Amino acid sequence: MLISALEAARRLGVKPATLYAYVSRGLLLSAAVSGSRERRYHSEDVERLRRQHRPGRPRGVPAKSFDPASPVLDSAICLVEDGRLYYRGVDAVRLAEHASLEEVARLLWAVDDDAAFNAGTLPVGAGRWLRGLPAAAAPIERAYAILVRLAAEDVGAVDLAPIAVARTGVRLTRMLAAAVTGAPPDDAPIHRQLAAAWRVNRAGADLIRRCLVLAADHELNASTFVARCIASTIATPYAAAIGALGALSGQRHGGATSRAEALLAELPHDAGVAAALSDRLRRGEALPAFGHPLYPDGDPRAAAILAALQAALPSARTAPVMRVASEAARLVARRPNVDFALGAVSVTLGLPRGAALGMLLVGRSVGWIAHAMEQYAAGDLIRPRARYTGALPEPEQLADPPS
Repeated sequence: MLISALEAARRLGVKPATLYAYVSRGLLLSAAVSGSRERRYHSEDVERLRRQHRPGRPRGVPAKSFDPASPVLDSAICLVEDGRLYYRGVDAVRLAEHASLEEVARLLWAVDDDAAFNAGTLPVGAGRWLRGLPAAAAPIERAYAILVRLAAEDVGAVDLAPIAVARTGVRLTRMLAAAVTGAPPDDAPIHRQLAAAWRVNRAGADLIRRCLVLAADHELNASTFVARCIASTIATPYAAAIGALGALSGQRHGGATSRAEALLAELPHDAGVAAALSDRLRRGEALPAFGHPLYPDGDPRAAAILAALQAALPSARTAPVMRVASEAARLVARRPNVDFALGAVSVTLGLPRGAALGMLLVGRSVGWIAHAMEQYAAGDLIRPRARYTGALPEPEQLADPPS
């Protein structure tokens, strides 16, 4: 979020002249305001600087192992500001009204090469790789296996020129979609491939399209940060995506999407939902997928997906998940986030278990590639430093003086 110079100075506890000195010394970046001479500042940068200049903590208060405000990386891909999400300056919610994932990829990757999106760029026989995957494997496990195989076969991935990375990204995203569904890839838009494999109608396909678009990027979430760190070593896009999948598999990342889907599938679909939710809270079980630190007033992605779900399907089908959203929000005083919305689409459309996370990983792969491309262009190795909190080394003993 961008804030004014006065607000930035207030948060830092300094005079405006000191704020400008921070900028001149490279400690703080300012951003131009269109049509004005005013400069504004990213609140995350201001918070990072405030923490760095904060006096010693009170006695007895332990240090945090990680400061979420640092490191901060420059990026022109995604902006979260004032409760809204933008892809390269374009409102993502509005974009989701009409765009396909392929169109979002062109925007985020900053390329306009239709040939890159031709399914013929996949290795010959790639569709047959799906046959050897265990039927009971989860979508993210199948995705791992497919990316490892594709990385071994796709020699072209070593070319890190922007258009070459975009073409690698197309192959990667299409094969991830195939891994999620188990159906061979083709040249149809990815949302239609998923819809065909999951046997949903046109309205369902459009809901899947919206989910993919709104999952495409979300700034430096854990998986995207991992992808950038790996890309900064000049590893291939496959290495970056495989590492990102590892982060996405964690309970605090993609696991939230899976838990939301499971919660919606397991809860009663009648008035008993309020009691069932209350029982979970009394047992000390958190309700997944409610609230988001970047959206204190509600996740716009979730609001857009849930509104589209209600508009596309009869109320009798959407009522159960909307009842859960309403009752849970009342109990925990937080609104549903995108993980809940993906789970709601999966359960309402009757998709296979794991489809919610499948949509997230297919959509987010576009963002991983965008951030890898940006990191390749930056040319910097991401190497944060650790703040040591262990025992200090003993002072060196002086050697005995010569006799």
